[in-house]
Amino acid sequence: MRIVEWIYLIFNVVMLVWLIGARNKPLRMLWGGFAVSAALLLVHGLVEGLRWPLIPGYLLTLVPLIVLVVKTRNQSSSKVTDGRSGTSSGKLRRIRMIASSVLVLVYAAVALGLPLLFPVLSFEKPTGPYGIGTVTYNWTDNSREEVLTPETGDKRELVVQIWYPTSKDAKGTTAPYVSDPAVYEQAFHDVLEMPKLLFTNLGDVKTHAIQEAKLSDSEAKYPVLVFSHGLHGYENQNTFQVEQLVGNGYIVVGINHTYSSLASVFSDGRVAYFESQGKEGFEKLKFNNLDVLNEGWVKDVQFVLDEVEKLAANDPDQRFTGHMDLDRIGMFGHSFGGATAVQMLLTDSRVKAGMNMDGVLYGEKRIPAEGVGKPFLMISADDTLNGATSMSDKEIAAMGTNRDVIKTYYEEVFARYAPVTAGGNYWMKLNNTVHLSFSDLLLVSPLLEWAQGVDARDTQELVNDYTLDFFNHFLKGLPFEKLDHSVGENPEFSLEQG
Repeated sequence: MRIVEWIYLIFNVVMLVWLIGARNKPLRMLWGGFAVSAALLLVHGLVEGLRWPLIPGYLLTLVPLIVLVVKTRNQSSSKVTDGRSGTSSGKLRRIRMIASSVLVLVYAAVALGLPLLFPVLSFEKPTGPYGIGTVTYNWTDNSREEVLTPETGDKRELVVQIWYPTSKDAKGTTAPYVSDPAVYEQAFHDVLEMPKLLFTNLGDVKTHAIQEAKLSDSEAKYPVLVFSHGLHGYENQNTFQVEQLVGNGYIVVGINHTYSSLASVFSDGRVAYFESQGKEGFEKLKFNNLDVLNEGWVKDVQFVLDEVEKLAANDPDQRFTGHMDLDRIGMFGHSFGGATAVQMLLTDSRVKAGMNMDGVLYGEKRIPAEGVGKPFLMISADDTLNGATSMSDKEIAAMGTNRDVIKTYYEEVFARYAPVTAGGNYWMKLNNTVHLSFSDLLLVSPLLEWAQGVDARDTQELVNDYTLDFFNHFLKGLPFEKLDHSVGENPEFSLEQG
């Protein structure tokens, strides 16, 4: 919540109601109202920043001046009697009063409603004993060619952001949510075809992370978690979750998968946007395409873990040297990133536990009948598990296919899901959720939540609780607080254990 913003708006609306309803408007109160409103506007602009949904509210600052001008003008003019009866004048005054009151109510609703419908994205204050620090790297994998650039010989480049525990009292520059708001505003519009108006406030978003703060020395070493976003996602798309994990003593490594992400912004100013490789509609979902694409994501994660090992051994900034516990590495991801986490569990011995949030199990390897063989938590949205039944004929036609093809696709989806709980692992199925419930995106506006019929913050709180409980148990050796005690049907979810 932006406190000054709401103090300013509420003051102006109250002042507007007084200006319309009060018969006597002393000059000193008009000047005082203008002075207070102008001062609040100045503080709001300097501290929080101006933004377009408050334009109706900003205009209210001028209302006392307008009333002053009108009042002065009336006082300087001579009084003229039009000869109409007192009854007619009284009726006219009542009509004017009713019309003015209706206009005030409508305008007040607009002035207060727009900031509510288009808020600045905010995150719950992290729990746990730690503050949050963050640092961003640009890493190049010289062993791999970048096949999605026109120039031959280009190497695979990745933007990687690391969040880590700091002192609660750490001081410094607050990290932005995204590195270049204008780039992401355009990318949301171009790639996801969402209105730009929803994302004009990205530059105002405040995280709880401090840039390049000192790593906390409360623990000698911290377990490491790798985060992989979904297709069209970005490395900090799950800030709601990352901050909670870091506040409770984890180092989180977020990977931006170049050309598969919404956008990659490199430190030298270069930008790489999502590349569809010419595939549209249902073609983008086909297993033969995404199984192959996922192999590249797995190589991204393996390369990043190689670089993390170098930081743990000898960080040039001496921040992480000796403080990353490489014997306790976990991974979690959303959608395609969740599928990547499963592939890493199956292929890389460094990853000891993993979690997949609503990801179809794309990738080279299938989960064996006996299970992953490592601790694994699958979390699914009920809307996703409804498969083809949740899709309208219009939606299917827009993808350029038909219902029979979609049904066949989902048969393969569910066949790949079948062994996820084998070997004692967990599958949580959340009620009243959709695919995007597992990311920050629905927090951008309540309009998105209403359109989907979900409550994003409640879902995120639940996901955070069980994410932390899962990794605390399997990476830190702490007893379960929730997961093992919740198997079966619950009001908000069902939980299966193999």
